[in-house]
Amino acid sequence: MKKNIKICYNVIGVVAFFVLILIDQITKKAAVLHLKDQQPIDLIRNVFQLYYLENRGAAFGIMQGRKPFFIAITIVILIVIVYIYARMPAHKRFVLLRVLLVLIAAGAVGNFIDRFLQGYVVDFFYFSAINFPVFNVADIYVTCSAVILILTVLFYYKDQDLKELGNSLKPGVKSHDRSK
Repeated sequence: MKKNIKICYNVIGVVAFFVLILIDQITKKAAVLHLKDQQPIDLIRNVFQLYYLENRGAAFGIMQGRKPFFIAITIVILIVIVYIYARMPAHKRFVLLRVLLVLIAAGAVGNFIDRFLQGYVVDFFYFSAINFPVFNVADIYVTCSAVILILTVLFYYKDQDLKELGNSLKPGVKSHDRSK
């Protein structure tokens, strides 16, 4: 029974992963088509705009021009996420963690696609009222999920949950042994 639940989680996770990437890529394509070489569009005057930007750095424009570094880091992050996701116990209490990992992975891949194919990431959301850095849908996935992940580890998951998760990640522990 646990094996069927785990397969179901994995299938849902993979489908959600690709749907989230598709949403990110569609919004970036729309930004290129409708915002590139255009004036910003005020959604809320003096507060929030659609503003086209080609970001060759990381979050908030840091580390400009380090494409090989970003590609390598993204690959490492994805390997870690896939390993954790695949070995995670098939318990309801870990569903939130699964969702957060899928969101982080989808955001990482969404921006990876841009960096790999174009050499930059398309950003287009801008909070002009606070001069917040321009960002995109993939950035929302990663940033919000990372914050929620930290909060859930600190306040939601108990020591016993984290110990069970840690034990499931140890090499050599068989899948059926972890889900007991």
